[in-house]
Amino acid sequence: MTTNTIAAPWDGLLTDCRLATMREGSAALGAITDAALGWKDGRIVFADRMDALPAAAERLCREPESMAGAWITPGLVDCHTHLVFGGNRAGEFDQRLNGVSYEDIARAGGGIASTVKATRALDEDALLAASLPRASALLADGATTIEIKSGYGLDLDSELKMLRVARRIGSQLGIGVRTTFLGAHALPPEFRDRQGDYVDHVCTMMLPAIARSGLADAVDAFCEKIAFTPAETRRVFSTAREYGLPVKLHADQLSDLAGAALSAEFGGLSADHIEHTSLEGVRAMAAAGTVAVLLPGAFYALRDTQLPPIPALREHAVPMAVATDLNPGTSPLLSLRLAMNLACTLFRLTPEEALRGATVHAARALGLADRGALEIGRRADFVVWNIEDPVDLCYWIGGSLARRVVAGGVRLLG
Repeated sequence: MTTNTIAAPWDGLLTDCRLATMREGSAALGAITDAALGWKDGRIVFADRMDALPAAAERLCREPESMAGAWITPGLVDCHTHLVFGGNRAGEFDQRLNGVSYEDIARAGGGIASTVKATRALDEDALLAASLPRASALLADGATTIEIKSGYGLDLDSELKMLRVARRIGSQLGIGVRTTFLGAHALPPEFRDRQGDYVDHVCTMMLPAIARSGLADAVDAFCEKIAFTPAETRRVFSTAREYGLPVKLHADQLSDLAGAALSAEFGGLSADHIEHTSLEGVRAMAAAGTVAVLLPGAFYALRDTQLPPIPALREHAVPMAVATDLNPGTSPLLSLRLAMNLACTLFRLTPEEALRGATVHAARALGLADRGALEIGRRADFVVWNIEDPVDLCYWIGGSLARRVVAGGVRLLG
């Protein structure tokens, strides 16, 4: 794909590279060898073979740069994180190793409730300082867009504080951040034994204020036996729809409550976890265009054995995204590349499925059509890697492979 005119010099041009473009319907990974990548004003203007350049490289860009055959992919997109929080829950790690279940920890006042207490105790600047290193770790691993949920405040002021911190992270690091209001995450202590009242509060007080603030790009809920019922979730989603906010759902992680189908019913961006999702749920997702977000970090940390319905997702052409689920209790995972490796190793995704899942499909799970692939008009978000083959991004367990990270045409690392 080429541009038709050269109105002014491009801001950047990388030559002698190999592109894994992730273009849909193309060859494996949308790969182009002997390629060049050009951008201007934060957008890609060229991503094709070098012999298709409309002019000599020196005419197109003041300082073109040869990459000596390096592989370039779109910037990675982590479409499910809870990275803004106070405290940590390392003690629960020891409990789980000694046989205590996630559900038992939650019922005993641990789990999300303990993080709520720690998060409420921090002011906004302290919460930002605690959270920035986690976002920086994802950036260093190649993530140029990150979704960040609230849900550890569970009162209006604390939820707004979390969403403001998430936006500040994006501004400070120069990455894309999409924010999600997760008020229906757990029951706060002041509403103990009054779950219906809390759902009323979320729908009549919190959601209207969140919508007015403009701080949330979407609404999420945790639909599970230890969290909120399908009926309660449906009420939250109905309210979100009234305010024009798209929805997504923590669905069918611990049991089949038809959460994936519920997300699809509301045209949900995604259904996440989905270990226990039925064939009917998969079909509903396929019909609605809802993305399946796979979270192998939580599966691994909880030592789960129920695999997501990967064969059914493939059969029904449901897009599969891969994310870290970065959170203090069940997935303290600071690497999207490691999540990709786990998705291949534990869920038997192919490396191409995992890489598409961390780029173009993850962007779709956030409702973003302007990133996730190397195509003209999309954001100039990309990573230059120290690898011999894109499979290496899933093959290597740990280590630093990103040579350069660029977001919106701005070099952030390398």
